[in-house]
Amino acid sequence: MSPISQHHKAEAFAALHSGAPFLIPNPWDAGSARALEAFGFKALATTSSGYAFTLGRRDGGATLDDVCAHIGALDQATGLPISADLENGYADSPAAVAHAVRRAAEAGAVGGSIEDWDSESGRIYPRGHATERIAAAVEAAHELGFRFMLTARAENHIRGNPDLDDTIARLQAFEAAGADVLYAPGLRTLKQIRTVCAAVSKPVNVLAVSGLTASDIFAAGAQRISVGGALTWVAAKALGEAASAIRDGDFSVLGARPPLDEWFR
Repeated sequence: MSPISQHHKAEAFAALHSGAPFLIPNPWDAGSARALEAFGFKALATTSSGYAFTLGRRDGGATLDDVCAHIGALDQATGLPISADLENGYADSPAAVAHAVRRAAEAGAVGGSIEDWDSESGRIYPRGHATERIAAAVEAAHELGFRFMLTARAENHIRGNPDLDDTIARLQAFEAAGADVLYAPGLRTLKQIRTVCAAVSKPVNVLAVSGLTASDIFAAGAQRISVGGALTWVAAKALGEAASAIRDGDFSVLGARPPLDEWFR
């Protein structure tokens, strides 16, 4: 683990949620995490899709063991708090979700998110079961001996069910179950963001939208903005464009020299 204690990182991360709104970008490996730290970000969140890409897999293809190794690598690489994308907890049962939270914390995370979506069956969990899973995650987080910020995710808007009323009802249930942060990825408009933020009292994370600015999203009530796998795809697109050029014999694209001495200072 990095020289900064997990307890200190946990306190710093919790404090961010009661201060000014902030950006929490999503690195896909230790190198990108160090670069983002050098740019002055105060916390980082893992991305399930971005990390799966580093393994040559699609989103959902990483195991809990894989993800915990990834958390540990990021924690060792930076002094920043790490919040882990724990997908659905890698199992259906509340007990398994609690286990995933404990494992993530042991790996170095001071926060993590749990989804109400099961990728294997392709279904959103019934609200009652989803809430029981969040309650179990919260209970596990409270037993850790440090502040672990538990984010509860309502996946409707990226899973083909853009029902804002149901999304809000889920987030309210997750809040009542003790979640520290609420998150409905896929909100596309300021009106949607305002409506969600007004309906709950806990901090809300919003997934960045290319047509909106950070100031727009913060003004609508968000406490935190993440970018998901988008940074990974920016890098992957650059790789694809460079690979296409060198395949065709053009090596001019190979002149890039990022300031690694500055980033990895």
